[in-house]
Amino acid sequence: LSHQEHFLSIFDMYVLSLKLCVCLCTGCSTAVNNLVYIVDGSWSVGFFDFDTAKQWLINITSQFDISSHYTQVSVIQYSNTPRLEFPLGKHQDGAELIQAIRTINYLGGNTQTGRAIKFAVDHVFSSSQRANQVKNRIAVVVTDGKSQDDVDASMEARAQGITVFAVGVGSEITAAELVSIANKPSSTYVLYAKDYTTIDRIRDSMEQRLCEESVCPTRIPVASRDEKGFELMLGMNVHTKAKKIPGSLMSETAYALTASTDITEKTREIFPEGLPLSYVFVATVRLKGSSSKMTFDLWRVLSMDKKIQAAVTLSGKDKSVIFTTTSIKGKEQRVALYDGKWHQLKLLVRPHQITSFLDDQRLSEAPLELMEPIYINGKTQLAKRQGTDITVPVEIQKLRLYCDPHQSERETACEIYSVVRRSLCCSLHCTRSGSGLHSPSAL
Repeated sequence: LSHQEHFLSIFDMYVLSLKLCVCLCTGCSTAVNNLVYIVDGSWSVGFFDFDTAKQWLINITSQFDISSHYTQVSVIQYSNTPRLEFPLGKHQDGAELIQAIRTINYLGGNTQTGRAIKFAVDHVFSSSQRANQVKNRIAVVVTDGKSQDDVDASMEARAQGITVFAVGVGSEITAAELVSIANKPSSTYVLYAKDYTTIDRIRDSMEQRLCEESVCPTRIPVASRDEKGFELMLGMNVHTKAKKIPGSLMSETAYALTASTDITEKTREIFPEGLPLSYVFVATVRLKGSSSKMTFDLWRVLSMDKKIQAAVTLSGKDKSVIFTTTSIKGKEQRVALYDGKWHQLKLLVRPHQITSFLDDQRLSEAPLELMEPIYINGKTQLAKRQGTDITVPVEIQKLRLYCDPHQSERETACEIYSVVRRSLCCSLHCTRSGSGLHSPSAL
């Protein structure tokens, strides 16, 4: 090859590597979003607080990779009329976008929120060059007071598949109006800040909910509400591949994995958009016989070259659980999973911290480095010996990954008989959900 031909071949390989990363590295930062901020610029906000609102937008947006492949952002400022500060796709990198937000000039005027939402629906989302390809279309409405016009345009937004968040700031907001603007449930899609000086306190909540919206499309029916997350028993087809057995209570069903049971699925089928920033991993399992002496990955996500992206490893030798992410391998934590009884293991994973629970009892807490997006070009597996595709016999009753970290507080271990006996609150939860209070079917 000539020098020029060699340069071109290297360049082509570089472009190919970028394309592969676009397709395979997935997570909250690499979500494919059309994100439109609809920001109140009326007189009640004021110059100083408007600058604070702009900084809040910058902070929230910084969690996303801004590019033609990933998230694109538009900002509409509104008062008497909406003003398009910049359309979707105009700014193709984060630094450029941040500078564009910083240079937005404050409007001043009345509060025509409904008109601004209608403008976003009719002119901003629809004018995106990738309007027909983008998966997530999200509007974030930020206001500090009651609208002086009708906000019914939000109904049309939702009808077109646009997810609407409403952020109310200060004491002049109308809660009912925010609820009518946003998607349901309002507990997820409506956020409140006492004033602009404290708006950054809801930054983590806003980031997490935008992340959930981007990577957690499925819902798990739990009691009277649906929770965003991944029902891994169903997604991994455990019910069709493993033998059905009685669970921890007479009302529960479980499945027994044997050495010949292979629970393996393509990761892009299980986590098509990767993993959220925070999540709750819940597993109700029973280890007996040989499995109580082995070290194996109860759940693991592997890249195509078999590097671990995420894993929960159980070690029978030292009776520990190890959590592994793309950035760090967690410290070993001793757990009482090895007495031949049913137990619920719960891991609350946050960007900088992991907390473990066993049967509703908190075990320990450890720091984590910030997790990177995962590669989804490999496999997701259950109950495999480390470094092999050999299945370890184990009985599994529940395996879920919830996207909302607060589900850690709501997800009790009332399916475990010893927990039912010691907790009246848990007993009430079981009765309410229809499980009843039964003797354990097999201990």
